Amino acid sequence: MMESSQGAAVTTNWQLLCMHGWGSDQRAWNGFRRSCELRKWPLRCFERGYGRFPAAQPDWEGPGRRALLLNSLGMHLVPPQTLAAAEAVVLLASFGRFVPSGAAGRPLALALRRMDERLAAGELPQLFADFRIRVAEPQPVELLPAGVEDGPVQAQGLARLRDDLAVLAHCSDLPASFPQAAPVLLVEASDDQIVHPLSREALRQALPKATVLPLDGVGHGLMVPSLPAQVLQWIAELR
Repeated sequence: MMESSQGAAVTTNWQLLCMHGWGSDQRAWNGFRRSCELRKWPLRCFERGYGRFPAAQPDWEGPGRRALLLNSLGMHLVPPQTLAAAEAVVLLASFGRFVPSGAAGRPLALALRRMDERLAAGELPQLFADFRIRVAEPQPVELLPAGVEDGPVQAQGLARLRDDLAVLAHCSDLPASFPQAAPVLLVEASDDQIVHPLSREALRQALPKATVLPLDGVGHGLMVPSLPAQVLQWIAELR
């Protein structure tokens, strides 16, 4: 709540734009929808169009402060002008550089090349069965929302998956359009099996003023029922 010049309480309204990560889709944000409805905050989702949902790129609309919720690779997929205009940014299991430099990053770089080879060979179902287990660990994979594996993947969707693997392999820092003056919330999973610990630490160093929300006992999928309410409360308390 904020106080007006007359002393009356004024509620700040926010509009939220969300970008999912690699191999996911807009259903990754289903847990946030109810919390946004309770606050009467509009929530709109970017969609890469990997699988059953067509690609979509919403933009800021009308009144209301602007908050971006970006999952994993999502920070590197959102349009630069949209990112630059954000007044608050929530980075969930995210990174600036995905593959650490030097010897630490070589196994991960090799794994990305192998994933691309499996996609090219038509091994998408098997690839995503393995990938989703890693995303969910140490929690059961059945708790993850459905993603690319839950429907047909056409040639265009497959091409986007492969293109975005290349983005993962080559992203090296925060995007140039990142709004440096905006408050940032970093949501980190203690048992993340996707984002390397060095990449998580590098993101903290790149954003030294960010608020960090560590989640113990969960992995990259961030399957914590209370998380949407926690994130929205952080946004609500911004001034």
